[in-house]
Amino acid sequence: MTNTIATNLTTAEALITRYAKTPIAHLIFNPVAGQGDAEQDLLLIRKLLEPYLNLTIHQTTPEVNPQQLVKAAISAHADLVIAAGGDGTVSCVAGSLIGTGIPLGIIPRGTANAFAVALGTPRLLSVRNACEIILAGQAQMVDAAYCNGIPMILLAGIGYEANLVENASRELKDQWGTLAYLMTGWQILDERKHFDIEIEANGNIYQFTGGAVTIANAAPPTSVLAQGGGQVIWNDGLLDVTIATAESKLHAITTMLKLFGAAITKTEIDERNVIHGRTHQLKVITNPPQKVVVDGEIIGTTPVEVECIPNGLTVLVSKSLSIS
Repeated sequence: MTNTIATNLTTAEALITRYAKTPIAHLIFNPVAGQGDAEQDLLLIRKLLEPYLNLTIHQTTPEVNPQQLVKAAISAHADLVIAAGGDGTVSCVAGSLIGTGIPLGIIPRGTANAFAVALGTPRLLSVRNACEIILAGQAQMVDAAYCNGIPMILLAGIGYEANLVENASRELKDQWGTLAYLMTGWQILDERKHFDIEIEANGNIYQFTGGAVTIANAAPPTSVLAQGGGQVIWNDGLLDVTIATAESKLHAITTMLKLFGAAITKTEIDERNVIHGRTHQLKVITNPPQKVVVDGEIIGTTPVEVECIPNGLTVLVSKSLSIS
């Protein structure tokens, strides 16, 4: 009991110091995200946050998307906005906060929770622990990006990854979680096709042939096609570009395993069929046109233009993860 009281006092003092008033917080809650009990999660969030925050709760619906709710929060002069849901919800909320300076709090409740994991948060972070991180108020500046004018906090995938996301059904994800992507990826490896790639960056034009192009702002190790450099640095002001090819299904699998190994050891991969580079801005043209996925959503087909926004987003993170 004594430890709990001390923790609560520390939390309250941190918040008062940061805002000099009761912070105005808007929670964007996606009730259909993940596989947990949404009603119980929301009750716990309210129990943990309402003693310290002036909390307004918004729930997403098919008719009301997160962007609309964030606009309402900004108009209401929110001190922070909290996204409770999967990567789709977090990405939508974060995208609307780019350049505002309003901190983003994250309560991961989705299938992959890739953005939270990319920032170093444990994949199975509990609702309780996520709320504790938000209350601690430790702000970290991270990069953001725009792809064809669409906000991007994670990555854009061209070719294989776009086909993977398109074919991983909601039912499969609900049943198998992150394994749904592995199952779908195995199935579509037989359908892989190479295409011509032209990249314009830094005033130069580069030409390649490949089966997958990944342009990453932030990505966890499990986003293997982004790992040509061994790690995607989320506050370096640069985009990581990885191009991969494979001559057979076995070759594709071994390449992905090597990319995953590179991410674990944080060392750049040295394989002839993987090309990696970093740049602030680029344009990608493919022949034939390829589908493009941005932060888990299909946005159309190539060409695409992607630009990094250095320190474009403020995120509340664990003190152990904060980098000055």
